[in-house]
Amino acid sequence: MCDDQNVRALGIVFFALPLLVSAQNTIPDWCRAIPRPQYKTLRRAPVKSGWFEVYSAAPGVFAIYEPHQSQETIGYLILGQKQALEFDTGMGIGDIKAITAELTKLPIVVLNSHTHHDHVGGNSQFDTVFGMDTDFTRHNARGSREAAQAEIAPGEICGDLPKGFDRTSYATKPWKITAFKHAGDRIDLGGRTLEIIATPGHTPDAICLLDRNAGLLFTGDTYYPGPIWLFGPETDLVAYGASIQHLADLAPHIKIVLGAHNAPVAPPSVLPQLVSAFEAVRAGKVKPVATSPGRVTYNVGDISFVMAAGKR
Repeated sequence: MCDDQNVRALGIVFFALPLLVSAQNTIPDWCRAIPRPQYKTLRRAPVKSGWFEVYSAAPGVFAIYEPHQSQETIGYLILGQKQALEFDTGMGIGDIKAITAELTKLPIVVLNSHTHHDHVGGNSQFDTVFGMDTDFTRHNARGSREAAQAEIAPGEICGDLPKGFDRTSYATKPWKITAFKHAGDRIDLGGRTLEIIATPGHTPDAICLLDRNAGLLFTGDTYYPGPIWLFGPETDLVAYGASIQHLADLAPHIKIVLGAHNAPVAPPSVLPQLVSAFEAVRAGKVKPVATSPGRVTYNVGDISFVMAAGKR
């Protein structure tokens, strides 16, 4: 995703006790129906954080969830025997390195599903950060203040920001890319190998990670439960269609799909459904619903897409 509160049409409320909300003393619509039912089936891991919640999503896989910000980003700490990989580092609002240190003593490498600011906020905390070999990645590694500030605007936060968080200085900090990666590259964590699958469309550098042995597919923003954002100037709808078809072809070999927002676990059946829904939209068979200035939403069963008005 990227920053836009107007397309948050899902009802969400937090597990929380009384919440600190906006100056108008109202609760944002997106935080009114917690917990999401998917979390009821997952074991929660105790961590010393009021910002993050951590769940065991699969053996050796922790979902690190940020429920107090409207993006509801999810990063994944994937454990091997020799090292671990953090797939996305979230908003940069909370201390994600402290969380990963609680969960493992293994050395950690970082790789991003793509480099929108809500997935790279903690990159600068880590010494080893892999990046896809694209100009989009290199540009975003410079950081961003404007995009980050939009994420803490009124209506974007539900609950307390972390103690000591400075609103005025909040920005996505620049990070150093220590090695470039390419489609088909494999990352050996020791007893667990992750394969990089290029899935451009949402962004030029969008990727998924495949753990073939475990049947796990980490989909970033190519798929997650909730309105899928395909309206940015960097979005390529033709490329997105080809990418999700590639993922659907993998569905018979997948046990769990793990997306980067809202809830971490989905069945592999969502992948061919995603293709069918997108093809229906592209064929003009789905009526758009205006959701915010210049943007429309296409709803196809449980799947929806947010696109720029006039484009599909």
